[in-house]
Parts: sequence; C-alpha cells; structure tokens
Amino acid sequence: MNLLIFGHGYSTHAFVARYGDIFSDIFATTRSPEKKAQMEGVTPLLFSEAQDALTQADVLLISAPPDAESDPVLRLYDDALALTSATRIIYLSTVGVYGDHQGAWVNEDTPCVPVAERSHARLAAEQEWSECAADIGAELDILRLSGIYGPGRNALVNLREGTARRIIKPGQVFNRIHVEHIADAIAACIARGQPGRIYNVTDDEPAPPQDVVEYAAQLLGLASPPECDFETTDMSPMARSFYGENKRVSNARIKSELGFEFQYPTYREGLRALLEHDPSLRA
Repeated sequence: MNLLIFGHGYSTHAFVARYGDIFSDIFATTRSPEKKAQMEGVTPLLFSEAQDALTQADVLLISAPPDAESDPVLRLYDDALALTSATRIIYLSTVGVYGDHQGAWVNEDTPCVPVAERSHARLAAEQEWSECAADIGAELDILRLSGIYGPGRNALVNLREGTARRIIKPGQVFNRIHVEHIADAIAACIARGQPGRIYNVTDDEPAPPQDVVEYAAQLLGLASPPECDFETTDMSPMARSFYGENKRVSNARIKSELGFEFQYPTYREGLRALLEHDPSLRA
C-alpha cells in the first residue's frame, strides 16, 4: 500500500513516525526545495512533482490548506486525479468550519456557519474533495481538527520561551488535540473508516485558554503569567480572530464509530506526558 501526502507538516510527520511502516512507499510534497532536501522517512517531492506518485498511491492524505483562490491540490492536479489508483482520501480540515456557537456544543451534524475567511475556504475545500472522491470512486474521510499541540508546540515550551500569556475573555473555551491522536485518527480511518464520514478529532474537555497556561506553570513549578484582558491586550489579527469563535466540540462520533480511545483525553494528561518525555523543560 502506497501513501501520497500533500503538504508534509507537523501532523503528517507525526503520522509517518507512528504508522509509516504500514506502507510500502510514502511520497510527500513540499513547496520548499530546502525542506525537500531535509525530508526523511518519505520519498520527497516538490508540490509540482507529484503526478507520477498520484498514479501509484493507494491512499491520499491531504494536509495542504486552501489558499485565497481555491484548494491548491485540486487546482493543480484536477485532471491527474482521474488517473489515480487511490481508493481512500483523508482530508485534514478544522473545527473552525462550525463558526461561533456562543459556547454551545457542536457535532458533525451541526450546520457550519464559518466566520473567518480561512474557515470559509476550508468548508469549500471539504465540498470540493467530496465531489472529487465521488467522481473517482474513492472513499473520503474528513477529519476536523481542533487546536493542535504536541512535542515542541505546547504551553510548557511557551512558558520556557517566555511567550505564554493568560488572555482572559469571560466564557471563552477552546478544544485541543494532541498531535499523536491526529496520527491515530488517520490510521483508524485507513483501517476501518466508513465511507463519506466526517469526524471531529478533538479532546474531551473544552477549556478556557488561561487554564491550560496555569496548569503548565504548575507542572513546571513556575509562577503563572499575569492576566491579560482580551479587549485591551495587544494581539495579532490572526490570534484575535480565534477568540471570535466560541464552541464546545464533541468527539462522540469517532469514539462510537471507530472505537477511538484517547490516551490524552484532556490537556492535563497531554502536558504531563510531554513533560515526562522531555525532562529538559524542567531545567
């Protein structure tokens, strides 16, 4: 079984590290010649070099985000996709497509009312990939991911680097997901996914962002950063936009349909494990 990854980033690296041995060959694309030269564990390709790999792939893993125009994979490889041997496509999307629900619970059947332009683009890409999969006779799984954390990208690292902030917006919560669980969800879809399904890949506990920072500080034995009021603190437009959406995302479907189990059901287990595996964070 061969795999072709479009957009080899943080999440797909975690997947290859955990499950790469189930494939005979793994092709992975990047737009950067420098990154291509550094890619390990895969057959590296520039984004424009994947036509032959498409004909050999049994599984497509789409991690490349849509741009301002459209989905870049479909735009460049529209004709070539008709020739692919892939029977399963996995598209990595975002819970941002649900938009703002003022803290209410949402699931995969909740109507999507995206707020940010990037989320509008994601929802459009989901539909485009659904149509593509139907046209070529492939099974499509859409994985909607919440805020990703893991090795090198977490509140413990932010505290050590002095970039962590406790931004307070009353009532605001976010879901999170450990990157290893994204890898596990991809593998579960390949092994036993149901055709044409959408799965939220997210933890059990939507939580205020300041609570995560405070817990990480406790683990490190550090004082928590001072509180910052959301309305007055300096934030980038991108960071501020995330606070414009408030929802609690359910993971019940992936548990019930795929028998998915979370080793890190909340940020607490995830942060403790990250600290255990990287004791240098205590220094």
